[in-house]
Amino acid sequence: MLDVALLPGEYAVCRLAAGTSLPPALWAEPGVADVVTVSWTADGISVICPAGRAPAQADVETDWRCLRVVGPVGLALTGTLAALVDPLAEARVSVVAFSTYDTDHVLVPAVRLGEATGALERAGHRVLR
Repeated sequence: MLDVALLPGEYAVCRLAAGTSLPPALWAEPGVADVVTVSWTADGISVICPAGRAPAQADVETDWRCLRVVGPVGLALTGTLAALVDPLAEARVSVVAFSTYDTDHVLVPAVRLGEATGALERAGHRVLR
C-alpha cells in the first residue's frame, strides 16, 4: 500500500521548441506542494508545472491533477510507479508519469480524478486529499 498525496491546483503539460529559453516565472516562488519538472531532448523541451506558470510560448495541455507518492521513496525500491499506473490503466485513465530523486508522480486528467482516486483506493492505496 502506498500513501498518495493529491497536490492542490491544476497542472499543465507543455512542449517548447528545442533551444527555447525557460521563462524565469517558471521558477518563481514555488509553493510547498508545487512541482516543476523539465526534460530536454533533441526534439524539444517538456515542462510539467502548475497551470498558472505554463510558459506563454509553449504548446500547453491543462486540466491535469498531480498525485505524488508520499516519500521519500528509495531509488532501489522497485515497482512503485507500476503500482500506481497499473490500476489507472485498468480503469482506462490516461496518465503522465515522472519521477524525481525522492519520489514518483502521476498526472491524471482533472475530469477523471474521481475515477483515478477510486481505482487507486481499490488497489489498496490511500489517497490523501
